[in-house]
Amino acid sequence: MTGFVADPPMAEQKTLLTRRNFLLGSAAAAGGLALYSGEIARHEISIETPTLALAKLPDAFHGYRIAQISDIHFDEYTEPSFVRRVVGEVNRLAPDLVLLTGDYISNTPLGGQFAGGAMLRCAEVLRALACPLRFAVMGNHDSILGAPTIRPILAAVGIPLLVNQHVAIERAGQRLWLCGIHDPVTHIPDLESAIPEKPDGPVLLMSHGPDYADNVLAHPRGVLVDVMLAGHSHGGQVRLPIIGALHLVDGGRKYVQGLFRLGRMQLYVNRGIGTVGLPFRLNCPPEITLFNLQRS
Repeated sequence: MTGFVADPPMAEQKTLLTRRNFLLGSAAAAGGLALYSGEIARHEISIETPTLALAKLPDAFHGYRIAQISDIHFDEYTEPSFVRRVVGEVNRLAPDLVLLTGDYISNTPLGGQFAGGAMLRCAEVLRALACPLRFAVMGNHDSILGAPTIRPILAAVGIPLLVNQHVAIERAGQRLWLCGIHDPVTHIPDLESAIPEKPDGPVLLMSHGPDYADNVLAHPRGVLVDVMLAGHSHGGQVRLPIIGALHLVDGGRKYVQGLFRLGRMQLYVNRGIGTVGLPFRLNCPPEITLFNLQRS
């Protein structure tokens, strides 16, 4: 005797269809979000224009403009065309000084041989920076090559690398002091060497890791630092409403993005250009910062 299976009750069919629609809709939404964060949001450059008010800014530096680029991570996820676009934007802004706060490459997943080639390719793109005054510091990912390797690569394109060093930026006979420390995530910086003992002008300190600001404040020469510029955190890279950043890195958990006033020292954390882990950004666009120096 041949039997048959009755159709499921109508209510059960509706439940199955509703669940299927929900799963299909969720998959489509997730795919759309991944496409947006990977292809669109990751390339939406935001130009931030904070004013840095300094009490003892010399007259010659009133209105002085400094551009900061950070965390390029060339070119596992950060395409050469995108970095060229960033350089073009910086040139359009016509700053007086360009500062690069580390992580030109990535130390994973492709390893040192790829990183070495990527560093050379990155430097060639950075060569197109029109501003004659540009300086760099090391990032934690750059440690896969090390400062002795990276220094001559950047020097060949006119970008001095400051590793626990300082230089005087002169204008009309007046000065501000630019200091750069070794990456504080992978090394122990030497602030005694980086910060001049008796600066005759404002002191700007470049540090890849922002949370090292607390160490600067605790150091005897920390009182001499007017501004600290950092990167490293990527601003969290992927930020969700209410929840905020999904992941924060060691050395960039306390000071994540933007301007902080820490006593007399101002700290600015740049969100960076590139990505690590996954090629996604969400509610956290790549950043070029253009600072305007003013007397407070």
